[in-house]
Amino acid sequence: MTEYRVIYEMAEDGGWGAHSPDVPGCCVACGESRAEVKRLIREAIPFHLEGLREVGTPVPDSYRLVELTAA
Repeated sequence: MTEYRVIYEMAEDGGWGAHSPDVPGCCVACGESRAEVKRLIREAIPFHLEGLREVGTPVPDSYRLVELTAA
């Protein structure tokens, strides 16, 4: 099983969004809580990858490099 990076961001209205930079063309989820958006993105990524396989598009590799920096 390949693991993909997911970035979670809280919106100004308190909702949450998530996206996976390793999976272009999809993998965006929005929800009212971080738990909800986490569940939705975990469903979205495999669904999108399945669609890529069905049409013969290569499934992207995971880069999984995350680094934080202080500013």
